[in-house]
Amino acid sequence: MLQQILHDMYIDPELLAELNDEQKHILFYKMREEQLRRWREREEKEQREEAALKRTARFKRVQWLHGSDGEIWVWIMGDSPGDKPYEQISEELMAERARQQAQKEAEELWKQKEAEITKKFRDAMAKEKAKIVAEKWKLEIEDRKAAKLMEGKIQEELKKREEEERQRGEEQIRQQEELRAKELYLSLKQAQQHSQHSEHEDQEWKEQLRRSKAADEERSHKARRARDEYQRQSLRAIQRGKVAGLSNLFKGTSLSNEPEIKLNSNNPSPLMTLTTPVRKAWECPSRPISREILIRWFKEEQLPRRAGFERNTCAVAPWFHGIISRQEAEELLMNKSEGAFLVRVSEKIWGYALSYRQQSGFKHFLVDASGDFYSFLGVDPNRHVTLTDLIDFHKEEIITSSGGELLLEPCGQRKNPPDYNSLFE
Repeated sequence: MLQQILHDMYIDPELLAELNDEQKHILFYKMREEQLRRWREREEKEQREEAALKRTARFKRVQWLHGSDGEIWVWIMGDSPGDKPYEQISEELMAERARQQAQKEAEELWKQKEAEITKKFRDAMAKEKAKIVAEKWKLEIEDRKAAKLMEGKIQEELKKREEEERQRGEEQIRQQEELRAKELYLSLKQAQQHSQHSEHEDQEWKEQLRRSKAADEERSHKARRARDEYQRQSLRAIQRGKVAGLSNLFKGTSLSNEPEIKLNSNNPSPLMTLTTPVRKAWECPSRPISREILIRWFKEEQLPRRAGFERNTCAVAPWFHGIISRQEAEELLMNKSEGAFLVRVSEKIWGYALSYRQQSGFKHFLVDASGDFYSFLGVDPNRHVTLTDLIDFHKEEIITSSGGELLLEPCGQRKNPPDYNSLFE
């Protein structure tokens, strides 16, 4: 079941709903491991292809400047001696930006003004020259010298007036530049104050960001805890040596003579009699689709593996129950103390559900029996030959490190005949 989930990278929503939070975290951790494994394979392939291309191509390189400690050199504004405070730097930057903007605008205005002045006096000069030339043709040769002197005086007068006009224009532009610089400075100052007000309005957003980060840290903590639990269970399985390889020995001794188990209905905790059945092979669906198919699966595949029996006896284990719902299991465990448990046939997977009574409520763990071993789905990597081995193992070893679940007290039957009666008929 777990291998199929990892192969498809998909789990049925109804099956996912049967898992508790810790089982979900461990299952998602394993799915994430599979994703990383596939990603690393793809990255290695791309690196090999890129290395082949680099043999025939040259690439530029960028090297970071390193400090005396060998790390990348980083300068943080405000930490070094002599650094100006942020407020002073901000004021200077705003003043400089305002000055540069005003200077740029003043230059544009001066260009326009200068062009107007030049054109004005060039036109005046041309008119005067034309007038003088016209008069010069009328003057006698002896008067040409006087005309030239008059032309020089007129040119000096025009140059003087041009210079005065330029000075007045420069003064006017300078005044406009100072006024514009003040206006831009006030505008930048107002923008800065508005941004400070916006910071106060963003407090709610920052609080939401803080809560989001706290939630991310909580999920990360749960993922780490699930990973540690998975590693702890794997190490424990190696130390105790209870792996699915032992099932081959059990399988070799049972396939040649598979017993049929019949229920003595006069006793609520019956003893079983073994006879040799005539069995027909059947095709197991991918998941249970009806109660009848589930009963047939139990009779065909689980009875030969002594599922639900006590060790070395033909008596049904006191913790074993039939096809009952989660609600019925919780009602049976309601008045029990912490550590009470029962095992019921699951209607979601080919396997069982272990219902556990804890101090503040109940927990339900799925037991995968689709292979030749029994193991918790998404929690415990240990594989057990029989269902009884799994139960006995967790009477001494906790199921999860976070919950510390130990199977202390089996929860028996309340009905007569028992709820597992249809499984043994």
